[in-house]
Amino acid sequence: MALGFFSLALFLFLSLDSDNGAASSASAASSEGVEVQVTYGTVLKLMHEKTKFRLHSHDVPYGSGSGQQSVTGFPNVDDANSYWIVRPQTGTSAKQGDAIKSGTIIRLQHMRTRKWLHSHLHASPITGNLEVSCYGGETESDTGDYWRLMIEGSGKTWKQDQRIRLQHVDTGAYLHSHDKKYTRIAGGQQEVCGIREKHADNVWLAAEGVYFPVSQSK
Repeated sequence: MALGFFSLALFLFLSLDSDNGAASSASAASSEGVEVQVTYGTVLKLMHEKTKFRLHSHDVPYGSGSGQQSVTGFPNVDDANSYWIVRPQTGTSAKQGDAIKSGTIIRLQHMRTRKWLHSHLHASPITGNLEVSCYGGETESDTGDYWRLMIEGSGKTWKQDQRIRLQHVDTGAYLHSHDKKYTRIAGGQQEVCGIREKHADNVWLAAEGVYFPVSQSK
């Protein structure tokens, strides 16, 4: 019954143009004082800890580098292009509702365009660090979409509002952002890139979203 309820909640959530329903779902669980786990199938926003911008993408290509779909930091909370679906790496037995341990390799699928959070050796547009883009599709994914979850502190499984880093498997770079903004993009969006050093600017938190309950099956 619980899984059915959350499946219905996700269906309704995906049908909305605004994200008010998702935000209320997440805050309802938090208001009950329950630690909310991030599981496979969760639809969430990733908030950059220092700037509070959300990881964002839309169907606009970079004008340099790879020319793939751009990824930025977005200042507004109520933006439907900042939702990502947490998926396992290909070829594993992980399923919807499974908890995610520190050190696990995951993928993040952009909800609107269905492409994967991706990185490679192209230079990022503003700082010349590693470019972060969106790439592929439902049946097109490669190791450039793999990110290793690294939980900050003593936690062993990923929870909402927990400080994390995401390390790109192929390049070793951490998902990173900062206060350097694009001048030709509306809305004051900031650069998202990859850097190989641990830094205060590559810490993120799972924020608003629809969180599935942890599966009890063995």
